[in-house]
Amino acid sequence: MTASPTEVSSSPASPRPVRMAATLIVLRDANAGLEVLMLRRAEKANDQNSGASVFPGGVIDAHDRGLHGCCSGLDDRAASERLEVPDGGLDYYAAAIRECFEEAGLLFATDSAGRPVTLDGLPPGQLAGMRHAAEQGTDALLSLCAQHGWKLAADRLAYFSHWLTPPGMPRRFDTRFFLATMPEAQSVRPDGRETVEHMWLRPADAVDPARGLKLMNVTRRILLELARFQSVQELMAHARGLKHIPRVMPRLADGPKGRRPVNMEEPSYEEVGFVDPDGEGGGRYAHEAGLAMRLSARVLRVTGEAGDGSGTLVHGYFVGTAGGDCALIYASPASRAHAEALAAAAPGHVRWLLSTQAPSEDALRELWPDASAAAPAPGEQIRIGDATLRALPGDGDAQSRRFLLVEEGTLFTGASDAPAAGEEQVRWIAPRQGFLHSRR
Repeated sequence: MTASPTEVSSSPASPRPVRMAATLIVLRDANAGLEVLMLRRAEKANDQNSGASVFPGGVIDAHDRGLHGCCSGLDDRAASERLEVPDGGLDYYAAAIRECFEEAGLLFATDSAGRPVTLDGLPPGQLAGMRHAAEQGTDALLSLCAQHGWKLAADRLAYFSHWLTPPGMPRRFDTRFFLATMPEAQSVRPDGRETVEHMWLRPADAVDPARGLKLMNVTRRILLELARFQSVQELMAHARGLKHIPRVMPRLADGPKGRRPVNMEEPSYEEVGFVDPDGEGGGRYAHEAGLAMRLSARVLRVTGEAGDGSGTLVHGYFVGTAGGDCALIYASPASRAHAEALAAAAPGHVRWLLSTQAPSEDALRELWPDASAAAPAPGEQIRIGDATLRALPGDGDAQSRRFLLVEEGTLFTGASDAPAAGEEQVRWIAPRQGFLHSRR
């Protein structure tokens, strides 16, 4: 059955605010190898991460900048250079330490003699009181440091990763991830409010489906990266040696298994960003026979099986103004089912049949007998409403053609996946098979 065209919104909603956040990944060495601290979040209504296993972390507090004077081994200038921000980089380090203390009961700090702070020897009531005070606001942690002569050990944290929540999510976070070695003479104590359980797990075990953990995409991806390392020392050395840490932003898209994040290395990523930059819906991570998908106001793509019996999925592209004249760009031959899907999805009167391969008699000629199937010469242009198609030479085959949608810089091609020399106006590639992608 032919799917209804997937629409692209013409009036994006107001962008959701992005909140700055910091996360601390606590590590230790065990007999079986490197282990990471995981906390299970409490079950809460209307929380997209309810019950998930996470690393300690949270949103940057408005007063975290007040903790700069309590940080040792790193000043704001050096921290900002490391995070590649104009200023306020030390806010993230301070927030990561504060959140870890609040959620896990671990405090990365040193005493007046420069020795790591020990908490296990404190009376339980005193430690609980300290954590409760810190949870009430950053100023309380500032007072604790002043009272005990402590310094927050920002230099023990190694910057490791940078993720931005996909557009379209109810809440969005721009999060910096740090690594640190489990402090001695301290014990993990979930706060019982935000976090209710803790686990020490090998990263590979944490992502094993048999373990049954609920993991967010970003957590799973970072765990997979951590699984490459055998020891804390090896991982920390790697992190400290990183010169530039790019921001990673998945995008939400739909497909046979429902909506999910699409990661940046996936083939569909660029197309999802092109058709749905604000995460409102419409992007796809998988092709399906019969799917009609609007890529832009001028382009509608219809996917179907090729006519050679291979079962390979190929695309036909309608170019033109909806309700007016249009051209169909295709790679012949089309299967009967694909031809029927094209006919059902045609957004207007098909006046041109433009093949990117050597023209042949097929089902499309039967459907649109009045459409011109003449192959325009390289350089010739076809005006279709507010769209202009320019014929470009094929690749080696005198009968093949490529077509450029001038207004959008989109190149429709049946073979080559790259523009030729001198075709700087090409910005996007619309291939016979596969996803729309930017010029390489």
